[in-house]
Amino acid sequence: MLLIKCPFCGERNETEFVYGGPVGSDRPDANAVSDTEWVDFLTMVPNPMGPVDEKWWHARGCGKWFIVTRDTVTHHILENQDVK
Repeated sequence: MLLIKCPFCGERNETEFVYGGPVGSDRPDANAVSDTEWVDFLTMVPNPMGPVDEKWWHARGCGKWFIVTRDTVTHHILENQDVK
């Protein structure tokens, strides 16, 4: 079980949250990229090792979005910050 510290509600069980993906992975305009680039965006999930900034939504809590820096090897949460 992963414990995630919501900057608004404190530490909670991961079941209260929805993963929003890595920071910086904005959805491209499907009409502005090639078919190959679009398929790659939809199917090629980045899986870096080490610290990664991720978006999380406290869906079963305060409803706020925030950013977590999580080590993908150990799952240790290094830092939280409010989404601006």
